[in-house]
Amino acid sequence: MAMKVNYTLQEFILLGLSDRPELQIPLFVLFLLMYILILMGNLGMVALIRADPRLHTPMYFFLSNFSLADVCYSTVILPKMLVSFLSEGKAISFSGCVAQLYSFVVFGIVECYLLAVMAYDRYIAICKPLLYMVIMSKGVCAQLVSASYIIGFLCAAIYTGCTFGGSFCESNIINHYFCDMSPLLKLSCSETHSNEMAIFAFVGINGVGTIGITFISYFYILSTILRMHSAQSRSKAFNTCASHLMVVSLFYGAGFFMYLQPSSSHTGLDKVASVFYTVVTPMLNPLIYSLRNREVKDALRRMKKMFSHLLSSLKWCR
Repeated sequence: MAMKVNYTLQEFILLGLSDRPELQIPLFVLFLLMYILILMGNLGMVALIRADPRLHTPMYFFLSNFSLADVCYSTVILPKMLVSFLSEGKAISFSGCVAQLYSFVVFGIVECYLLAVMAYDRYIAICKPLLYMVIMSKGVCAQLVSASYIIGFLCAAIYTGCTFGGSFCESNIINHYFCDMSPLLKLSCSETHSNEMAIFAFVGINGVGTIGITFISYFYILSTILRMHSAQSRSKAFNTCASHLMVVSLFYGAGFFMYLQPSSSHTGLDKVASVFYTVVTPMLNPLIYSLRNREVKDALRRMKKMFSHLLSSLKWCR
């Protein structure tokens, strides 16, 4: 017998990654270390970009916002997940579940649009270098980031409404480690086909639209690079774009696997795919940008040298 979730259902039970007691502590340690790396890497990237005047360019403005979104994206899920490893209580309140799904979708969509904006930025920088500072002015950059968040908030409201808009059965057990759309829809007693199609359509519009902008941008970038006469210029252009392409591949690969399929097709691999894009990708992004980007590495060297001089000065004062 169906129960109206808005009136009777008070909480959900998250089964988590594993129900084996002997794995809870090792999983806690593993994900705690990964969360620390996410915070250190992404917040460190934001701090480095703000501290080094040479990185005060549109490209790094977008990157700092992307890193901040990565932190928020993971923080929506990981603290609750870490607590569940150490406690027997796996419950999350109904309002907490709604807030978690809404926040998760907001930052996920923001990242999609920021990746597209970063691809457009590289297109202007490489294909129209003389107009770069005119087109990518501070005002335009701020508007592009603001638009990404506005779209994220609006689309998240639609996704959350489609997910929680029906009635749930008596079972409140979610076979997942956070409140995601697919496992929640499986608990619904209402007809979910129309809701699934609406979610599928909006995921397709946002995902295919943003990745389409990325591919079109890189088509023109590649055409421009191949026409360059200097091997050094070609190498520099490729290196500038390589980091962004790697992040795009990691982010969209797992995301499309998870969301561009009906809920009936989801298997046990969903949790693995979810871990990949909620934890692994945000952890790897700062490493990819720092190891593949010469300007970031140069900025790190300058910061290291500055701290060395500072420490030497403090020792001399003593």
